[in-house]
Amino acid sequence: MLMKLNKMKNQKGFTLIELMIVIAIIGILAAIAIPQFSAYRKRAYNSAAQSDLKNFITAQEAYYVDESTYCSSETQLVTSYGAITSDKVTVAINTATANTYDMTARHSTGAVTYSITGPGGKIE
Repeated sequence: MLMKLNKMKNQKGFTLIELMIVIAIIGILAAIAIPQFSAYRKRAYNSAAQSDLKNFITAQEAYYVDESTYCSSETQLVTSYGAITSDKVTVAINTATANTYDMTARHSTGAVTYSITGPGGKIE
C-alpha cells in the first residue's frame, strides 16, 4: 500500500487551475485576434475592388485609343481588352461618352464603393 502512494506522488501532470488559466489566456488572445483578422479581410476586399477598377481604367483608355470614344459595356472591356474582375467584385460603367466615363467598383463584402470620373480622374 505504501508503495502505491509513493507511485502517485511521482506522477506528473497539470492541475485543474493551471488548465483553466491556459484556457483563459487563449480566450483573451482569440478575443483580440478575431476582430483584427476581420478588419484585415475587409481591407483586402476593398483593395481587390480598387485594383479591379484600375484594370478597367486601363482597358477604357485602350478602348479609347482604338475607337476614339469610351466604352459603355463592361463585357466588351473584359473580352476584348483584358479587364479582369476578382471574385465577388462588381465593376459598373455608369456613363460613357465620347469624352468621359464614370465607373464604380465594389466587393460584395467590402465596406467601400470606389468611383472614378475620367479621363484623368482620381479614384474616390
